[in-house]
Amino acid sequence: MASSSSCLSSKPFFGGSISSDANLRSISSAYLQVSVRPRIPKNLQIRAAGSTYGNHFRVTTYGESHGGGVGCVIDGCPPRIPLSESDMQVDLDRRRPGQSRITTPRKETDTCKIFSGVSEGLTTGTPIHVFVPNTDQRGHDYSEMSLAYRPSHADATYDMKYGVRSVQGGGRSSARETIGRVASGAVAKKILKDFAGTEILAYVSQVHKVILPEDLIDNETVTLDQIESNIVRCPDPEYAEKMISAIDAVRVRGDSVGGVVTCIVRNCPRGLGSPVFDKLEAELAKAVMSLPATKGFQFGSGFAGTFLTGSEHNDEFYIDEHGRTRTRTNRSGGIQGGISNGEIINMRIAFKPTSTIGVSLHFYFPKYLI
Repeated sequence: MASSSSCLSSKPFFGGSISSDANLRSISSAYLQVSVRPRIPKNLQIRAAGSTYGNHFRVTTYGESHGGGVGCVIDGCPPRIPLSESDMQVDLDRRRPGQSRITTPRKETDTCKIFSGVSEGLTTGTPIHVFVPNTDQRGHDYSEMSLAYRPSHADATYDMKYGVRSVQGGGRSSARETIGRVASGAVAKKILKDFAGTEILAYVSQVHKVILPEDLIDNETVTLDQIESNIVRCPDPEYAEKMISAIDAVRVRGDSVGGVVTCIVRNCPRGLGSPVFDKLEAELAKAVMSLPATKGFQFGSGFAGTFLTGSEHNDEFYIDEHGRTRTRTNRSGGIQGGISNGEIINMRIAFKPTSTIGVSLHFYFPKYLI
């Protein structure tokens, strides 16, 4: 295991001096040279713990991109639920890097191991500890990052806040942190499916300027098999090919593009969410906007709803053949007044282009380094 001096950078941010070592000149033009970290008065320092989410079902993720491994601790899982590594591995395999030419080239098996909370195939009601080792560690690839901040990464802000950072792969800001979310999400999906028949699916609905028309996909019937039928995970074959072509066009130039993921929840129990600060859409927004690279969140009609009048936007109620109160349309996105109404929850999350690219950018060297 690497020593702490090789894993952490505590370069000052303001003031002080910096060496004119020749290595500085070899850094790619995508990086900005910096000096000392700010000296924050002790009474202004913030000690924040932001790695836990949830109330009754609480998830804490841990680990860093090129450390020994990543994982999660799940607290609040009911007892006597059948659970094994294979229940999580299905979704972890879908998340795994290096699956195709349009994903990160990093090679990881992402094989999970349950260390606690499960006995003889059943949850015990105690915290569930899930661990996934990092096997494709390349910390030496980031040695130059101790001297520079990468554009649009979290290098600078982590240094500003903590005065120390994990240089290799971005540490906690890396998308590898999401392994803990995927593993715990697999458990949550299993609980919801078993207790309420709830089904959660997500698919790519936009890549750069290629936008999947909403009327092409029926969220009542779309299946996981349709989503998994291509490497971009768009359920429409024609638009999937257009999206892949859009990615390939910039990938060969060493550049990247962003996109939008649509997530739907079918058979959601009614009554989830609590006014006013714990509204369901507010909780969902916090959960998804804490994902790396997210830049926007919409549910229901979203921003497009602002172009409608009230009479056009309202969802009228009716009683279905089973005597249940339903809405004829679903511009509310399955949530009204911050509480789920039983209709399909429909949300869309925007992701920026990947910041780690192969294109050289203009950068700045302080004059005294030249």
